[in-house]
Amino acid sequence: MHRSIESLLADARESGRPLPLVVLDTEAKETGVEPDAIRARIRHTLHVMRDAIDEGLKGDVRSPSGLTGGRAKRLQDNGPRILGPRVTTTLARAIATLEVNAAMGLIVAAPTAGAAGVLPAILISVGEFMEVDEERLVDAMLVAGGVGGVVAQRASLSGAEGGCQAETGTAAAMGAAAVAWLNGGTGEQVATAVALALQGMLGLICDPIGGLVEIPCIYRNASAAMQAMAAAEMALAGLDFPVPADEVIDIMGEVGRRMPTAYRETAQGGLAASPSARKLVHIRPSRTPTGISR
Repeated sequence: MHRSIESLLADARESGRPLPLVVLDTEAKETGVEPDAIRARIRHTLHVMRDAIDEGLKGDVRSPSGLTGGRAKRLQDNGPRILGPRVTTTLARAIATLEVNAAMGLIVAAPTAGAAGVLPAILISVGEFMEVDEERLVDAMLVAGGVGGVVAQRASLSGAEGGCQAETGTAAAMGAAAVAWLNGGTGEQVATAVALALQGMLGLICDPIGGLVEIPCIYRNASAAMQAMAAAEMALAGLDFPVPADEVIDIMGEVGRRMPTAYRETAQGGLAASPSARKLVHIRPSRTPTGISR
């Protein structure tokens, strides 16, 4: 696994291979799994992502806590109002996936359960908007996975270790890279998309109400999806960012390590400690937290 975005791009440049193939070859070499088997696994992953979106958009899934359920369908049915159907569709799909997660349904941790709505919302939506075939989506998933692998090694993917920036922030960076690549972005534009997505989410705390990956998680997944799309759009337009992607990732890791424990998935600070949240948790039946990403 490449330990830096720069190493990943350099490998592609020097070998003359496209970015997805670099990631695929590296994965096959390190795991001993044949490339065709890896691609088949990714196709299955996309299938699970679509199923989770469809299930969540039905509007009848509810979490055991009663905190979540039905919001994705409500958004889908009552929009669009401002930015058009593409935005509404993407937001609703991100929320739908997290609602399925909260209801203990099957989702894809991408890279974690708490950030499971970002990448599906982006890739499935952009795939439809651009009429992208399945193999191109598999390639985009490989690009996203390559970015996630770098973040995992240089910083963290865990909300308990690095706050929400490590989960939804990483998911946004992965999604931004995938979308930039799908739209013909250069390696440098893909890296810029990663930097732009992640810089906008630095310092985001993890403060789940009641210790459950429900609120504010479902909304942060939707916001992160938009962050990713904005980052890809700006990178593809040629906007730059003066701090390289690898340095932004390193800073995210440093911020996570310095973040007080109360803001790292403990439900002891942030929104989880607000009077309204404490009252809400207090009046609900005591339940074992489910779906928490570790």
